[in-house]
Amino acid sequence: MNTRALTAALAILALSACATPARMHTDAQLNAIALGCGLSLGELIQDDSEKRLLLTMRSDPSLQQRICVVRWARRNGLKAVFLDIKYPEG
Repeated sequence: MNTRALTAALAILALSACATPARMHTDAQLNAIALGCGLSLGELIQDDSEKRLLLTMRSDPSLQQRICVVRWARRNGLKAVFLDIKYPEG
């Protein structure tokens, strides 16, 4: 195989990897990841309109929790987003 063909094949492979659509994870999968990262049930969500975002709904997650969520998100082609939720006291 010549250099041009190899370069073209690698370019096509790289572009096709970027074009894979994000998949929706089930609530059970997200809850298992949340518990594994030290979060509570329901604190990790994916929205149908922005499938590539993994939303973390927790006030002040620890550094270890953030790292855990970010690593899992990256491995699954998602972007971790941390929402700073302030619940009213009372």
